Amino acid sequence: MGIRVGIVGISGFGGGEALRLIASHPSFDLVYAAGEGSAGSRLVDRFPGVPSTLAELVIQEWNPATLPQLDVLFASLPTGISAEALSCVPKDMKIVDIGGDHRYVDGWAYGLADVWPQQIADQVRVANPGCFPAATLNALAPLLADKLIEPGNIVIDVKTGISGAGRGGANSQFSYADTNENLQPYGLLKHVHMPEIAKTIEKLSGGSAAGLVFTPHLVPMTRGVLATIYCRGGATTDQCFASARRFYAKRPFIRVTERPPQTKWATGSNLAFLSYAADPERNLVIAMSVIDNLGKGAAGQAVQNANLICGLPETAGLDGAPVWP
Repeated sequence: MGIRVGIVGISGFGGGEALRLIASHPSFDLVYAAGEGSAGSRLVDRFPGVPSTLAELVIQEWNPATLPQLDVLFASLPTGISAEALSCVPKDMKIVDIGGDHRYVDGWAYGLADVWPQQIADQVRVANPGCFPAATLNALAPLLADKLIEPGNIVIDVKTGISGAGRGGANSQFSYADTNENLQPYGLLKHVHMPEIAKTIEKLSGGSAAGLVFTPHLVPMTRGVLATIYCRGGATTDQCFASARRFYAKRPFIRVTERPPQTKWATGSNLAFLSYAADPERNLVIAMSVIDNLGKGAAGQAVQNANLICGLPETAGLDGAPVWP
């Protein structure tokens, strides 16, 4: 018998991606699935391509009081509704929260797995970063740690595919007619990911992130995040690359590339592609990052975190190549 895992919120994009990864994981056995709108359905009814070994698993109505014995629970619930329910889960049951309710909450490790793997191993409660923090913080971490940029003067411009908004469907802003052939900014000045980005910048640098500016844009594609980050600093391009390569030496999911990255490079994977350009005469550093918002930005990093807390190889179930084209 392998490690018994469950997924709550399996009907959403993040939960569905977790199912895809766990279904082929060498050590995880999916024994429990829960979802509100899909409760009572078999997995094969919701996901026709699911492996035959999981096809007859019935999706349960989510209730922490009726959880079976699990080793790890993946929670993929909308921000704002998971905190109370997850507080009722047995204390010895490991949880990776893909949603936003436990980021920088006492008792929960912040699961920026490629930056702080040693702080995640052996934890019982891990809060997955949001997709935008996963993209931006991986690119900024080496520069902040090596004092190559000013932490209080950072402008983040992010483009994201529409699956990052979740599967809710009630908001016409994310419908096909509204997103096709369209580009739109949103969450101006108050996006829900701003606090965790700012707190992590301060933790990495030891300075203030008071001048942080963050603007996401919705683009007409399903998956992918491209972050272009403008910073103040006198470093050269070569110094930025050297910093990133040293910081991420032997880290399995980070690719430092001299070519500006493209979203398709990461599709269907847990990879993050980082690149840099700098002009010391203008005191300007540009950091770039690409991830799959459902991979490194959600379920991929969640499985990576689960591997860490279960003492498994970090790459278990995650070393498949990206989808191309």
